[in-house]
Amino acid sequence: MTPVIMQAAMYLRFVHTAPVDGLDVRQGFLAAAYVLSRSTGLDEWSHRELVGHLNWFEDNLALPDRFNRSKSKGAWHRETKGLSWFKPEAVDHIDRAFALVGLLTLNDIPIDTLRSNRIGYVVYEDDYQIVAEPFADTPR
Repeated sequence: MTPVIMQAAMYLRFVHTAPVDGLDVRQGFLAAAYVLSRSTGLDEWSHRELVGHLNWFEDNLALPDRFNRSKSKGAWHRETKGLSWFKPEAVDHIDRAFALVGLLTLNDIPIDTLRSNRIGYVVYEDDYQIVAEPFADTPR
């Protein structure tokens, strides 16, 4: 009998090259997309496509209520440490993310795709995403 080898889930995170102030992480792709959506130099087609993708995410992806493990008073205004990752089951969200990444890339905003099965200490989870405070070896 051959043993069954279980693979850990592979989570995805899309990041821009810009760092997040005060943290050793890079901005997520949605932050980069919102900045681009306010750009005055964006052509009409790109703006319409960009806003369409952002509206889809606003309608179909919950805003996490936690980004750190602390439950102490005032924790909500401390620097957040949690990073958002797509779950492998979030097929529609990941497809839409790749479409948005393509649009950002066309507009000279490079986006990297991070993959990991060791994302950190989970502080929030829903059907499509996990927010986790990263381990030391978690890609950022």
